[in-house]
Order: sequence, then C-alpha cells, then structure tokens
Amino acid sequence: MAHQQRSGPHLSPSSDTEDSAGMSRLLAPRLAYFAGVARTEHVTRAAQEMRVPQSTLSRAMVRLEQDLGVDLFARRGRTVSLTPAGRTFLSSVERALAEIERAAEEVRADADPATGKVAFGFLHTMGSETVPGLIRAFRADHPRVRFSLVQNYGEAMLEGLRSGELDLCLTSPVPDAPDLVGRLLDEQKLRLVVPADHRLAARKRVRLAEAADETFVTLEPGYGMRRITDDLCQEAGFKPRIAFEGEEAETLRGLVAAGLGVALLPPPAVPRPGVVELTVTAPRAVREIGVAWLDGHPDTPPVAAFKKFLLSRRGHLLPD
Repeated sequence: MAHQQRSGPHLSPSSDTEDSAGMSRLLAPRLAYFAGVARTEHVTRAAQEMRVPQSTLSRAMVRLEQDLGVDLFARRGRTVSLTPAGRTFLSSVERALAEIERAAEEVRADADPATGKVAFGFLHTMGSETVPGLIRAFRADHPRVRFSLVQNYGEAMLEGLRSGELDLCLTSPVPDAPDLVGRLLDEQKLRLVVPADHRLAARKRVRLAEAADETFVTLEPGYGMRRITDDLCQEAGFKPRIAFEGEEAETLRGLVAAGLGVALLPPPAVPRPGVVELTVTAPRAVREIGVAWLDGHPDTPPVAAFKKFLLSRRGHLLPD
C-alpha cells in the first residue's frame, strides 16, 4: 500500500550531510511525542502520560507530518490510529529511542561515583609494576570503580586525551601544550644497559660520553625515551649510531644481551640475565613521569577521584 503524501512543505530527501543533519534536528524533539501518541492512540491520554499540554502535543504531531510530508495518523476526534506510513516510522523510532536510552544509561553508569569508569593511559614501561600498584592502592578505597586501560607511547596517549578516548595518562616527558595540563609526579633514573661481556660491564658508573663509539638500540621516534636518549647523547657530545628502533623496552634489553648494541633505559621490573645496568654520572640521566589531562575537560566523579589520588603520589609514584 502506498503511503499517503501531504502536499504541504517538507524537507525533501537528500544524501547531503547538511540536509540530513537538518532533518534530524527537526525530527528529534518530536520522536518521543510521536511514540507516546502511537502507543496510546489517544492525544489526550498521551499528553497526560507525558505531562505536556495537549495543544503542544497536537501541534508537534501536525508539524512532524508536515516535515516528513507524510500522514502518520488517521484522526477521529482525539482518537488516532497509525497509517501504514506511521507503523513503518514507529518501528524505527522505537529502536532509535531505545538506543538513546541505552546510551544515556551507559554515560550515567560511567559517571557514577562508586561504580563509574576511568579511561587511563600509561607507558609500556609503567605496565609491569607501577600501574598495577596504583590501581590496587586506589581500589582499596574505591573497590567498584572500573578502568578502561590503554598502554601506548607518549604522543599517541596525548592524542587519546584530545580525542576523548582517555581521561588521564601517565606519560614522559610531561607535556607542555596549550590544550593540555601536565603535572610532574616523579623522576626515574636511567641506566646505560650493556652486554654482560662488554668492555664497560665491570664498571658500576659511567659517563655517557664513554659510549660515544657504541652502537645503540632505541625506541622508535615519537617515544619519549627516544627523545630523551637523543637529547642526552647530544648533551654528552655525540649523536648515537642506531642499530635498531623498537617499541618495547624489554625487547631492547634482549637485543643488548644478544650483543646488538647498548641502550639507555629505565630500570627493569625484574633483572634480566645477560646485561649489566650502569649508573650514568654525566649528564644527569633521568626521565620525568607525569600525569596529563585535557585542559577544561570536566571530570566525572570517578575520574576526579583518581586524578586526586595520582597527584597525592607526587614524589613516590614509582616503586623503590
């Protein structure tokens, strides 16, 4: 059966994004009204249930039909029944309203102070001990807060903050960008990692300049540790010769053990056989660890609580 068409003005169908958005803006406020009238098949009863004036509801239905250019109801006084077009439209409207309600429940649940969610990013080198310890300590007082965790390199996490994928991240170096807030939490000493049979392996301390002729294995460009490595080598008076660029610190340790080169790295969670970790006396070899978030971004209660917790760990974030 063909749908009855109205001759009044309405938005014509279009694949153009702007036209589609315009139609959505016109229809969205009236969809719940339409579903209520369709469910009761009575304008007065629907108005009472939805606690809106009957005149408001009647006008909204007339305008909805005008915008669509289709009769949705057959009217007999205040009693109405759906036309075939109305039944088709109702099926999609009910799905759309159910999806909106599901999304509303989800965001309310994520913002719940006791059971909400924190989207938290952290560096690969923070994953074995630091982050598990932080979450364990936080959940002692907030046992039902949920975490959505992302492990990545620094620049990727900052983009995650900007896109809304992350609420907070632990990163290095502490970002200095106008759209982000960064707070220093701790410093981590870096070591020159050499093979166990290396000429420097019998030493406990070393100046970085003593490794000027060595081949280095490093993290890829874009990683905070790579930038720190390049800067420290430059400060020591040389540019490192790179044999391999990786994505994970423990992979680099394995390659050092295999004799592929040396590396500047933070201390390992568990000592690795086949390598020796030397204290660097000059230049001062540390990396700053900080927490970052998007400036001006409102926090839900669980995010605010976890942010406060992280800031309270300033100076003792890292395991001893």
